[in-house]
Amino acid sequence: MKKWLILINVILLAGILSNPVSAASNFPVHWGFNKGKNEQQAEAGAKYDELLKKYHAFYKGNPNDKVLYLTFDNGYENGYTPKVLDVLKKEKVPAIFFVTGHYLKSKPDLVKRMVAEGHIVGNHSWSHPDLTQVSDEKLREELRKVKDETARITKQKEMLYLRPPRGILSERTMQLANDEGYTHVLWSLAFRDWNVDQQQGWKYSYDNIMAQVHPGAVMLLHTVSKDNADALEKVIKDLKAKGYQFKSLDDYMVKERGKKPNK
Repeated sequence: MKKWLILINVILLAGILSNPVSAASNFPVHWGFNKGKNEQQAEAGAKYDELLKKYHAFYKGNPNDKVLYLTFDNGYENGYTPKVLDVLKKEKVPAIFFVTGHYLKSKPDLVKRMVAEGHIVGNHSWSHPDLTQVSDEKLREELRKVKDETARITKQKEMLYLRPPRGILSERTMQLANDEGYTHVLWSLAFRDWNVDQQQGWKYSYDNIMAQVHPGAVMLLHTVSKDNADALEKVIKDLKAKGYQFKSLDDYMVKERGKKPNK
């Protein structure tokens, strides 16, 4: 029995050493950070910072610039995205909407409107799986289908930004995404806004955003939230009054990296 166990361990070790997509490289990382407060930046810690730097990913911008990056995750529609788009248009604020296949199929007109009004559509995967649990081929398919369908229904023909479902990633998934031309975009401001059965009024959203906001914040909001839709205009106006500017992720890439990703 002992000989068989030794043999099995040798075989498993040989497989890991010979396979770059090993268990170690696919160890799942669940994104998290210490929230910002008093307009001081959120901090994920050195380990996460090193991982993101290795794969050219980011979750916040320059701590010395009062610039904000507004991002939304759109897995499905709950009736509030039109109001969000109305506010963004009125306030001349750019955003990126990370969409799934379900959203593209169920609300193509809203996706068209996003692009037509100058926003970016990003990749949130086709079926919203844990990408660390799918094969390389399946991961590429998840990304390709979102990109292709977005290109089919809108004038946006390239797709450069990826937000992994549920914020779960690994070195394997980050490398594969890089190979497909994507930059991972995480976030430095978020709160429990996605539960449609636990909406608490516009002030809940407003207070959470204002408590965490900081220079360079990548703000994650969900458009399924009535609280967010109702609070957004006041949030934007009050943050502008505090000296903040809203910029697109393309602006971030030009300013922080000197170019768009993979160009």
